[in-house]
Amino acid sequence: MARASTRPTSRDVAEAAGVSQAAVSLVLGEKWRGRVSETTAERVRRAARDLGYRPNLAARNLRLGRTRTVLLVVPALTTEFFAGVYTGAARVAAAHGFGVVLYPSPEGIGPARDPFASAQAALDGVIASSMAADALTAIRGDQLPLVMLDSDPDGSLGAATVNLDIADGIRQITEHLLGLGHRRFLHLAADVPSWTFEVRARELAARLGTVPGTTLRTAPAPIHIDDALTAAETALTGPGPRPTAIICDDDKLAAGAYKAARRLGLRIPDDISVTGLDDLALATAIDPELTTVRLDAELFGERGMQALLAVLEGRTPARGDIPVELVVRGSTAPPPAP
Repeated sequence: MARASTRPTSRDVAEAAGVSQAAVSLVLGEKWRGRVSETTAERVRRAARDLGYRPNLAARNLRLGRTRTVLLVVPALTTEFFAGVYTGAARVAAAHGFGVVLYPSPEGIGPARDPFASAQAALDGVIASSMAADALTAIRGDQLPLVMLDSDPDGSLGAATVNLDIADGIRQITEHLLGLGHRRFLHLAADVPSWTFEVRARELAARLGTVPGTTLRTAPAPIHIDDALTAAETALTGPGPRPTAIICDDDKLAAGAYKAARRLGLRIPDDISVTGLDDLALATAIDPELTTVRLDAELFGERGMQALLAVLEGRTPARGDIPVELVVRGSTAPPPAP
């Protein structure tokens, strides 16, 4: 009488299918081929469906020595970009029976306390942004199967890497601004020691260096609107001809550049053009709307999780950077006449 209300077990499935429990384990664990017949496997699956049987994943994972849990280490969640990365990673993880624990490094970059008594005991693997890479040593994440996001493929702790094509994003921005006629540029650079921002600076200098008559100033700033305002205002009032275009490493830096321009009485884009990078919700909340490079954060997270699954299964992760796209809006126009 009580049996009807209890959760069906593998023994119940075995009895219903007329097979051993070992056969049930083989079939439901997808290890039956060559060991039981197709007819028997289908009989087991049908019995499991009819009974509403669900395997005990916790017990199964203990037997396998896995927790089916992945840690995603990111900078502090100050923008929706890393929320998108989490969403994409969690979607792929769920489809494969994994969970994702999101762990933001408290200061955005640098060391962080171990979120578990022993990360190696509690996790199957780690996905980490290069901006929070220093946290890996503190949580011993560098000793686990590891995938690095936005990281130098040649220097990422020997880990697999997944990258957005940031260099191409910078090329798209510079080609757009050069095509409009701009030759005097200000790079409002993220003051963060990270490979992804090094790529932006290097690609920008290389691209502009091939065009005669261009000048490039660089103003570093923390990724904070008020800090960007101060850095941009100082750079725009410095000696020499004023830049006609500001290329920002991040949309939040671009918002600070907007405030600096207006404080100085400059109109965007009539007197000065501004570009960003990310395409956050902020990009269409400011006026005029921001020309920026769209980064697909959810796809980034999906690819990161797919790469980690490949590592866990002993496969080579897929190669190739994720494409990015310039979105032209109202913040860019030809430079003002001399």
